[in-house]
Amino acid sequence: MADIDWNAPWLADWRAVGEPIAQRVVAGVLQAQALSDAGLAPVGFVPQADLPEGQAYEDFIYARGQVPTREGLHDFFNALCWMHFPLAKKRLNQLQAAEIARAGVGQVRGPVRDAATVFDENALLIQAPDVVWEALTSHRWQDAMVAWRAQWAHVRLWTFGHAALEKLVQPYKSITVHLWRVPNAVDAAGLDAWLAQDLTTEKLATKPFSPLPVLGVPGWWAPNEAPDFYEDVGVFRPRRLRIKAEKPYAIQEIGPAA
Repeated sequence: MADIDWNAPWLADWRAVGEPIAQRVVAGVLQAQALSDAGLAPVGFVPQADLPEGQAYEDFIYARGQVPTREGLHDFFNALCWMHFPLAKKRLNQLQAAEIARAGVGQVRGPVRDAATVFDENALLIQAPDVVWEALTSHRWQDAMVAWRAQWAHVRLWTFGHAALEKLVQPYKSITVHLWRVPNAVDAAGLDAWLAQDLTTEKLATKPFSPLPVLGVPGWWAPNEAPDFYEDVGVFRPRRLRIKAEKPYAIQEIGPAA
């Protein structure tokens, strides 16, 4: 917790709420207590031990209005996301709980739970001019980040995925997020409500994500000022052609999804 750089650009929207809570945790307050005491989320935060054995994490949240919380960065950023995007987080939980009620908890998540988890853990919300968006989704990295670099003055980004934020505490070049496009007509004040409406089972099932090595965002990391930064094809990979017989992407159940 003490390693968080609250001056990092990806935490610009989170600092005012997150830094005082982190300071209490560093001082020795239990994380669930510090988060609950803030009173800024539509749910409470309880120790992980409160989750009954055999009950699904998402189902517990839906039924109790409480989030089982472990000590550490992963669940800390998850809680901050509940504070910043309460409607969208509630919507994701409703979708997860509905899928659990319909199909139960198996060894492999279904397509909706799969996509909801990818979003919850790794989404980066983006408003961007069409030329930038088209270059990003085509993996034309030199166009998106170099040729159109001046256009990033008109790009707006909101971090969402708590697993991505956990990784960014110790930044490395290959950290990759999943972009979710926000219409330019949506302003910051209306973002959470819009997102809660946009997160439908139908849309999630299509997995409308576009990957982005996030430290390539202009202005977010000093090394990307170097001309050859985006030439690393091990990180900035060309787009793969889809094949009809593509196997479905699945996430195995390996304990509670924070």
